[in-house]
Amino acid sequence: MANNENKGIQRLLNASRYSWQGIKAAYKHEEAFRQEVWLFIVAVPLALWLGETAIEKSLMIVSVLLVMIVEILNSAIEAVVDRFGGEIHELSGRAKDMGSAAVTLSLLNAVIIWLFIVFL
Repeated sequence: MANNENKGIQRLLNASRYSWQGIKAAYKHEEAFRQEVWLFIVAVPLALWLGETAIEKSLMIVSVLLVMIVEILNSAIEAVVDRFGGEIHELSGRAKDMGSAAVTLSLLNAVIIWLFIVFL
């Protein structure tokens, strides 16, 4: 029989609580995420000032938000890899390197968007 406690609005409330816990954990335990939060706090007003259209402003803000999203996913990958073994393993290293590469690509994406909008 299905559990009725986790349906409808209660499911949404639980999901929101878990999401907020994840954001707090990322901020508490991940230096890179803390830096990106502060970057976001600075970038939003700059984007609103430097962007000329709603699309430009949105692209600038979303590009920095994407970096934060990818950073959380990278941190989750690292936490799972670290949880399931302290020994060096090729696949563990590859997973961590790929997560790091995703963060780097998201940062490159943000830089390119900001450069195009500000200077072109």
